[in-house]
Amino acid sequence: MKQITEEIKGWIYEAGDKIKASFANDDLQIDTKSGRTDLVTEMDKATQEFLGNKILAFDPNAKIMGEENGKDHLTDFSGRVFIIDPIDGTMNFVLEQENFCIMVAMYEDGIGKLGFVYDVMKDEFLYGGPDLGVFCNGNVVAAPKDKALSAGLVGMNHVMYQRNDYHVQEIGDIAMGVRMSGCAGYELIDLALGRRVAYISRLAPWDYAPGGVLIEALGLKMSSITGDSLKLAGREVFLAGTPQAYEECLKLASGK
Repeated sequence: MKQITEEIKGWIYEAGDKIKASFANDDLQIDTKSGRTDLVTEMDKATQEFLGNKILAFDPNAKIMGEENGKDHLTDFSGRVFIIDPIDGTMNFVLEQENFCIMVAMYEDGIGKLGFVYDVMKDEFLYGGPDLGVFCNGNVVAAPKDKALSAGLVGMNHVMYQRNDYHVQEIGDIAMGVRMSGCAGYELIDLALGRRVAYISRLAPWDYAPGGVLIEALGLKMSSITGDSLKLAGREVFLAGTPQAYEECLKLASGK
């Protein structure tokens, strides 16, 4: 497990260097997917291709699920599966050139074994898993304090907050404040490091699987907003938090 962890870290650092080098390119190709705010760039596609090639060279039998290049659906999670988000927070990447992450998860027979979330511009890299522990830039990450919702910040999806889906405005009123970064990886790093007590958003598997492995290894909880297990298929309303905050959000989201 340590060997494969070091391999994957190396690939992600190399991918991050390629992304940073792309900022010198004034002709970055930007396209849209489902709408004008759902962006994809040539770097998203190239980064996933780069990581996919590294994975298959290391393990030719591995399966790959990723946001781009037609890899966004997988029905068979037997054996070793890698889930890739090449640039999580593409809007931030394009408009801010910061607050975006490279994320990779490794599953074995449907169980999350390793997660990697790299905030490229801050050079903040969380990685590890249930059998290895969780690390940030080589330092052991301790389990965050089990704070109540009222004792910390909540990360949220801005559209859900505007519409008050699942009573998220009430959740925000109880929390110390609401933060909207536009990057699931950024939010899950903050949750793992105790800078958030909860996070609620509409996410796809590549958005939550890498960070999900890490936060569960640290004793935090995650599920759909209704408390059901996440399906690793399609977009779901995602909830994660400290045990206390998670239970409070779950109850408030149900309207009880």
